[in-house]
Amino acid sequence: MRDVTVVVAADYFQAYSVVGLLAVIGVLFVAVAFGAGRLLRPVVPTPEKLLTYECGVDPVGEGWAHTQVRYYVYAFLYVIFAVDSIFLFPWATVFAAPGYGATTLVEMFIFLGFLAVGLLYAYKKGVLTWT
Repeated sequence: MRDVTVVVAADYFQAYSVVGLLAVIGVLFVAVAFGAGRLLRPVVPTPEKLLTYECGVDPVGEGWAHTQVRYYVYAFLYVIFAVDSIFLFPWATVFAAPGYGATTLVEMFIFLGFLAVGLLYAYKKGVLTWT
């Protein structure tokens, strides 16, 4: 019994050693790329290059500006429905599997119900009206 657990543990840690090795190679790849970029780039600072650039318009005034919060709300709504679409694809594959039809159908309607309640809440709060 002890030999079996040692073999299973060795296989377990070997799988993670491969993941760790790939992570180290990835970090080294990024470090080498950034180092090569730093060594190969020309460094000629001029006043124009040190000036803050914003969409082709020369900066005027302070750097602080008010931001409309409604844009973030639209971004959050987009993320919510993007996540919803990500969950729909695996649900469709499980729904087709034998023996899972009714269960997955009920679970998906519960999930879509939560999303509908969230959308209704956003509509009632007036978030979906563009002003």
